[in-house]
Amino acid sequence: MDNGEFAIMWVMDLIVIIYALFLGSFCNVVAMRWLEGGSVISPSSHCPHCKTPLRWYELVPLFSYLAMGGRCRTCEVRISPLYPFGEAATAVSFYLVYAKYGLDSETLIGWLLSALLILSMLTDIRSKLILDRFTLPAIGLFLFLRIWIADATWWTYLIGGALGFALLFILALLSKGGMGGGDIKLFAAIGAALGPSGVLMSLILSALIGLLGGGLLLAAGRLKRKDPIPFAPFIWLGTIMTYLFGSQIFDGYMHFIEALTRYVG
Repeated sequence: MDNGEFAIMWVMDLIVIIYALFLGSFCNVVAMRWLEGGSVISPSSHCPHCKTPLRWYELVPLFSYLAMGGRCRTCEVRISPLYPFGEAATAVSFYLVYAKYGLDSETLIGWLLSALLILSMLTDIRSKLILDRFTLPAIGLFLFLRIWIADATWWTYLIGGALGFALLFILALLSKGGMGGGDIKLFAAIGAALGPSGVLMSLILSALIGLLGGGLLLAAGRLKRKDPIPFAPFIWLGTIMTYLFGSQIFDGYMHFIEALTRYVG
């Protein structure tokens, strides 16, 4: 790779990260306002506490939060760390998808899936809700796009959506309310994007990460045993890992089982 190619690659990486940061900022607005039943168009961005409109230099993702010390410049009330977290999570997700697929049509699937996961995570953390306004259109959109952007037959993704819905519906029945309807429809969308094997691995990884995360929170005293915990952050991690590294994870697991079998035998 010569210097010119390296410079172009670096510029493209930077463009993707900046774009994703601003999109993450917009996701924060959508998540908060749709939870409140408001519009994403008006009013303009403002402090949630004192309602003071924000100036342009207060709207720069991540940097404005850090520069102002995480507080509103007018009322000095602390700003929720969910804002920079949502921006950073979007940037990381979008960049990793781009780093794997580049300027390929599959990147569109990865970015749309990432945006859905980020929006679901932000609303779930705030209010323990995953909105149908995100998940239901996403199911239809993924099934539509998979007609053209696919490495399997279209029916595979339809089966994936049905499997994601069925698995979470059964878990919701068994947990007697421990799993919400938003999680069910979110996994239907994940299945429509990833297919049956993808949604199954996503569920397994999300559950394992959730068990680990919940255990750490319990051990640290940040969570009580019967406290509800938002599942969407773990779904985000498990699904992104599946989408980007699913084949490597599966191969590693199979090598582990093979080595374990030889050792036991």
